[in-house]
Amino acid sequence: MSALTPAIPGTSAAPVDSDAARASLEALRSEIAKAVVGQDPAVTGLVVALLCRGHVLLEGVPGVAKTLLVRALAASLELDTKRVQFTPDLMPSDVTGSLVYDARTAEFSFQAGPVFTNLLIADEINRTPPKTQSSLLEAMEERQVSVDGTPRPLPDPFLVVATQNPVEYEGTYPLPEAQLDRFLLKLTVPLPSREEEINVLTRHAQGFNPRDLKAAGISPVAGAADLEAARVAVASTSVSPEVAGYVVDLCRATRESPSLALGVSPRGATALLSASRAWAWLTGRDFVIPDDVKALALPALRHRIHLRPEAEMEGVTPDAVINSVLALVPVPR
Repeated sequence: MSALTPAIPGTSAAPVDSDAARASLEALRSEIAKAVVGQDPAVTGLVVALLCRGHVLLEGVPGVAKTLLVRALAASLELDTKRVQFTPDLMPSDVTGSLVYDARTAEFSFQAGPVFTNLLIADEINRTPPKTQSSLLEAMEERQVSVDGTPRPLPDPFLVVATQNPVEYEGTYPLPEAQLDRFLLKLTVPLPSREEEINVLTRHAQGFNPRDLKAAGISPVAGAADLEAARVAVASTSVSPEVAGYVVDLCRATRESPSLALGVSPRGATALLSASRAWAWLTGRDFVIPDDVKALALPALRHRIHLRPEAEMEGVTPDAVINSVLALVPVPR
């Protein structure tokens, strides 16, 4: 692919260097690795979401560095970042902001909430009731917040990275289907291997403090300009009719699976294609191949399907259903 891509239509900006933008996003990996051991698939998923203007849901048991991973990403970006710890008593206005009465002027003024940022870390989002969870729906989909009937646009770029503990744990509120569908990717953060866990303990023994990322040497390596340049390049990544048909066939196959009560919607197919284009560009190609689709199928689709109760009782998982679909649907040549 050519190193130069056209300037963004309607602007006077100079041509952007897509190779430099790719290098800056790839540098996020090495910066995050200064704080987080392993978890390469999750790091890749976060970079893909940045390119697609999508939101990410991180799921894993407590203590596997979900929050640290997001904080390391934030520290590696020259973007405004805010963090909200979701708790059972958190109110929607605590996230979006509210009108505050000023006694001196006898008028109400809007006080912006933490959602007015570039990167919002929604920590343990399933610890708060659905009413507060839903306060993010408009922000995630429309990229604006309406208070007292007045829409207020959010900054660009805007990305929500939410962490979630497994719903089997006491005191959690499962995210509704409508909100799950707003997340581009659902990434799982597994327990580390033995070697990785030894590496973690060694770092802590040497003085690593997860609360002080600057001391770990993490510094910004990419910013809004790099993201915009990369997004322009991703938008020029071509998709053949055969690959588009493959994406559609995968999603339609989930709707016919006997294990599922709800298959992937057309929005899910769009999300899978967008993520596949971003991954193709990150790997240095300007066209999408079926392997790109396969690589992103699990994170893009696992939260968009709903198992039948009998399938759950038999131990069937969403990942198992998607893997079976990947094995059955013919791959275009």
